[in-house]
Amino acid sequence: MDKPIGHWLKLLDNQLEGAMDQALRTTTRREWQVLNAKAQGLTGPLPFDGVEGAEERLAARGWLADGRLTDEGRAEHARISTQVAEFRRKVLDGVSSQEYLATVDVLRRMSANLT
Repeated sequence: MDKPIGHWLKLLDNQLEGAMDQALRTTTRREWQVLNAKAQGLTGPLPFDGVEGAEERLAARGWLADGRLTDEGRAEHARISTQVAEFRRKVLDGVSSQEYLATVDVLRRMSANLT
């Protein structure tokens, strides 16, 4: 614990980005986030950076049209969901549910302290 929390947050975010891109193979983390948000029926501005470029790439593949998933997009979402679930299991290996929830709660409160 010789490094501050910011170090670990940045390191983990970079590792998650790279490892998830490798795990997904056909899409990026940002594209997955857009695909998943659209599959959940979210409309309007999405709450993360890089959305516009991701939407353009998904539309170019035929997975997104007029801000909604196409039939092909829904099929790809289902396929990629399996890869994401496997990735998440790997990331959380050795981390209990209680530890995960406690970590998320602490980070949420720290974020709230800064807003």
